Amino acid sequence: MKYRELGKSGLKVSAMGLGCMGMSHGYGAAGDKKEMIKLIHQAVEKGVTFFDTAEVYGPYTNEELVGEALEPYRKEVVIATKCGIQIVDGKQIVIGKPETMRRSIEGSLKRLRTEYIDLYYLHRVDPKTPIEEVAETMKQLQQEGKIRHWGVSEAGVQTIRRAHAVFPLTAVQSEYSMWWREPEKELLPTLEELGIGFVPFSPLGKGFLTGSISKDTRFDKSDFRNIVPRFTTENLNANQVIIDFIKILANEKNATPAQIALAWVLAVKPWIAPIPGTTKLSRLEENLQSINVEITPEELRKINDMLNSIPISGDRYPEELAKRVGK
Repeated sequence: MKYRELGKSGLKVSAMGLGCMGMSHGYGAAGDKKEMIKLIHQAVEKGVTFFDTAEVYGPYTNEELVGEALEPYRKEVVIATKCGIQIVDGKQIVIGKPETMRRSIEGSLKRLRTEYIDLYYLHRVDPKTPIEEVAETMKQLQQEGKIRHWGVSEAGVQTIRRAHAVFPLTAVQSEYSMWWREPEKELLPTLEELGIGFVPFSPLGKGFLTGSISKDTRFDKSDFRNIVPRFTTENLNANQVIIDFIKILANEKNATPAQIALAWVLAVKPWIAPIPGTTKLSRLEENLQSINVEITPEELRKINDMLNSIPISGDRYPEELAKRVGK
């Protein structure tokens, strides 16, 4: 395993983390608990030290799973979790008030069976709560020994700058992949300037970049992708051209499409640590092998030139969820 520092924070993590959400939330039925714990243990044994969860996944059950699985390895791993999305009357509501954050951290510490959270994110920016108040609360939580580092997820660069000025951020989380390169415009240059790490979620495009999803794929009724515009039959068909290109690259590198997609993310900057999720050992092993697939700066430039010429069909979020992406 190779390791990376998130920005200039001093927090070192495995170059590839493990996103745990899909083990109990978002992508159909929850996995078998014993099997998921076994998978997390296998990830640790393979050198993964960076595990990502959130209060809202389940809700609560994903943190419980991760806490139970990582309890024997607590001092060897970095646990990241998130606050700021509450379930109210069965709906997800963004609430970033300091008092809500304080309630959330106590619940997360208990479920994760730990005295501290290594990296605590605000899951989504609450437009009703100034980010300075959030940053101040995070600073207090660190002083109290409850968190070691903090971050924001899906926040815009103005918010990031304001937050960082109050209490330096360790990491920003956002979607980033060969299929969604919006962060390259403003986010990545800002993070580089401020010395903040980047943790991309969905680096495999919610599974699409593995090459195993086609226009004929049908998802479980509880699968989040059913409401994502990019995953309509028409858009999946239109976007197949990017998969064809990735398959050519995979052939050249003697790798799989998933490994190319992950190696690409790793090649962009040395302070990026993606968190692909999986519920299968075979996929975990495949993903981790991508660390050994080298993409040179010159190859990266050529790949990006080609990606620039491929139009992407469909939005990454339905309208209601798109509104929660920060400015």
